[in-house]
Amino acid sequence: MTKKLPYAPLLMTPGPTQVRENVRIARAAETTNPDIDPAFFKFYRKTCSKLAAFLKTKSQVLILGGEGMLALDAVCASLTEKGDRILIIDNGIFGEGFYDMVKAYGGNPVLFKGDRKRGIDAGDLRAFLESDSDFKFATVVHCDTPSGVLNNLKDICPLLKSYGILTVVDAVSSIAGEPVLTDEWEIDICIGASQKCFSAPPGLSFLSVGEEAWRLIQSRKTKIPSYYCNLLLWKNYDEDFWFPYTPPVSDIYGFRAALDNAAKDKALFKRHEKIARATRKAVQKAGLSLYLDSDYCSSVTAVTVPDGIDGEALVQKILADSCILIGGNFGYLKGKVIRIGHMGENARPKYVSKTLKALQEALEKEGVVLKADMESVFLNEIKKNKNQKNKNKNKNKNKNKNKNKNKK
Repeated sequence: MTKKLPYAPLLMTPGPTQVRENVRIARAAETTNPDIDPAFFKFYRKTCSKLAAFLKTKSQVLILGGEGMLALDAVCASLTEKGDRILIIDNGIFGEGFYDMVKAYGGNPVLFKGDRKRGIDAGDLRAFLESDSDFKFATVVHCDTPSGVLNNLKDICPLLKSYGILTVVDAVSSIAGEPVLTDEWEIDICIGASQKCFSAPPGLSFLSVGEEAWRLIQSRKTKIPSYYCNLLLWKNYDEDFWFPYTPPVSDIYGFRAALDNAAKDKALFKRHEKIARATRKAVQKAGLSLYLDSDYCSSVTAVTVPDGIDGEALVQKILADSCILIGGNFGYLKGKVIRIGHMGENARPKYVSKTLKALQEALEKEGVVLKADMESVFLNEIKKNKNQKNKNKNKNKNKNKNKNKNKK
């Protein structure tokens, strides 16, 4: 007798996300012993190389067996020594979270607090650094998932580097949903994970580590206080033909398929941007409030729940009534802000429109009167974008025709 598997709701959380069929099939492939099989070693190395190309970096890229938090912890463990002053750039729950990780390894974290309803102001950060810039490294979150705020790494990281501060970026919720130009933006360590915009199952984290970061890790005066989180064990894995611990073969097979999906999608970032813009428009037209004032990430929309409504209960109601799972929240946003994750495979009009319809129905059952039908507004915005795209395409065709005529 076959055991019944758990039911699967439409997964519209800001990670984990829905998984494409070819990723599931890749995970079902027969496995090998990755510690001694040259073919798998080559596969792992090639996957890291493809990921480096996607991240626009020449730095070494590693894929680790553990979800996103592993890479964050490994970076803090490998870089931090007792008494090190570390700058924590904080305008969100995950931004602030670096404080505790640095503290756990004996570091002295110093917070630079920004407005939690908008991106970090580079001018304010510059003013802060003019009076205090004695930091070993700085941490910044690209997209702080609980609020969906997007920080401008293009300005922030080069500014930090100009003061001689190593840059550590948590791009877990932005990579493959927003452009991440690792080398151009002077990011020393860039961290991501499998279960967000890449739409692979949770279980893997990855990071790029630049030469300056390696030098800093190697010049430590004390030993790294961890084995599993010791990045130095990975530095020469390629030449040594040796993994510090057995890689999760099936997870890496699946992730490779997901990475290939993203790399082949020429409209990847535009798709995320259009979906996000249409979602925000639908929410606002209905009379609901976005949590943020500006600097929205294209992978998640955070919505403030109306007065008298418990956000966590609302999430469960949508799940029970519509079999759609959206994101609740935690910390100071718990019960007050809900989230729609339109990232990776979730960033499709058919899924987001169903989600907005379910959200509307749940709110109306609670007595909330909305000013517009969110599903209709969303689909109209998507249609407008499509029509504009076709219009621009035809205009370019006519221009090319006229050019050819003039040549003749």
